[in-house]
Amino acid sequence: MTLTNREFWTLVHGMVFGVVFLLGFAGGLEGLYSLRPQLLTAKGVRDRVLRLKAGVVAMAVAAWGTVITGTWIIYPWYRSKDPESAKSILTADPATEQWHSFGMEWKEHIAWISPILATVAAFIVVYYGVRLIKHERARNAALVLFVLAFAFAAVAGGLGALITKTSPVL
Repeated sequence: MTLTNREFWTLVHGMVFGVVFLLGFAGGLEGLYSLRPQLLTAKGVRDRVLRLKAGVVAMAVAAWGTVITGTWIIYPWYRSKDPESAKSILTADPATEQWHSFGMEWKEHIAWISPILATVAAFIVVYYGVRLIKHERARNAALVLFVLAFAFAAVAGGLGALITKTSPVL
């Protein structure tokens, strides 16, 4: 099996960074949610926080990787002036023109919010570390930012999947 250059970068963008993003989110969400004051005396709390740090940093890095590869590698192929480009195909048909005018325009802006929020959440977790157990407001802020980063990524990823289904970047 061989992959074209475009297939390779689309795979890296969606599947590699996407999987790391989802795994980082799942681990980070569990780690943040489970940090409670009762854990102050529990054995292994430092190991738990270390895994939490790794998860949230991995999610932030994957979010940046996703938007950077999407914006500077895949998006120019989408917007190509070529009549066979994904944008040309979408905008040529009135039935699918909304996928570009609403879906892609929204996606290309909302996607950048996710890595910003994920980075702020990662900073809070790395900065506070074990002290997040005592600082409930910081822990809750990191949790909210973390979930919002995932929500924005889910909207962008969902729109991207639907647009790609309608008109793939070939």
